Amino acid sequence: MDRYARWNALLELLAESGRVTVEDAADKLEVSQATIRRDFDQLGQQQMITRTRGGAVANGVSYDLPLRYKSAKHSAEKQRIGEAAANLVVPGTVVGLNGGTTMTEVARALAVRPDLNTSGEGAQLTVVTNALNIANELLVRSRMKIVVAGGVVRPQSFELVGPLGGALLKEVTLDIVLLGVDALDVELGAAAHHEGEAAMNSLMVARAKRVVVIADSSKLGGHAFARICPISMVETLVTDSGAPPELLDGFRDAGVQVVCA
Repeated sequence: MDRYARWNALLELLAESGRVTVEDAADKLEVSQATIRRDFDQLGQQQMITRTRGGAVANGVSYDLPLRYKSAKHSAEKQRIGEAAANLVVPGTVVGLNGGTTMTEVARALAVRPDLNTSGEGAQLTVVTNALNIANELLVRSRMKIVVAGGVVRPQSFELVGPLGGALLKEVTLDIVLLGVDALDVELGAAAHHEGEAAMNSLMVARAKRVVVIADSSKLGGHAFARICPISMVETLVTDSGAPPELLDGFRDAGVQVVCA
């Protein structure tokens, strides 16, 4: 387990219990207590946790971890989901993408599709995004036209939020939006932890002809702070095969096409 994966696991332990000792963390992660102490010291210096004698307690940020600490979680599932979602995109269209680790895999899958990278007239893909890391992934890997919405950068997700980006999104039309979410529920709809991100995502949904939600199975049936859109606006869900069948049946009953990667 590399350092970032270990830090992610420690932060999740703290998010679940609120407090963890060095000894317990070392046992659960199967590493030495000296390693855990160093990890706690480094996380404390970054204000991700509060260091205590013999352990650590959680800060509020542990419930919304910065993107760089999330990359190891469900990575294989997210890669498969990314490929399946990218296959829904047609050359020559305008695609909306928001941020997040799963959407990073979507961007990488889009970037390696040769039919989306042609410079022929009318065939070039246009991507509209409010996430700096998504724009960077596509710029360095592809020849697509990239449009970045303005706004204030949110460090946890690299997404741009606020009225500056909203002004641009209100003036464009998207053929399809591929939307990463923090939670998706039949009754509550799609949601995000941060209200600024939810507002930007909601604008993308409003400007799209087709809405595809991208979410690994851990996001299904849950809830988050700010709603993006009701389930009635979601045409397709792309998730992994680990999702409970009865949960997927509920989405299908609500009129959502389900793609399992």
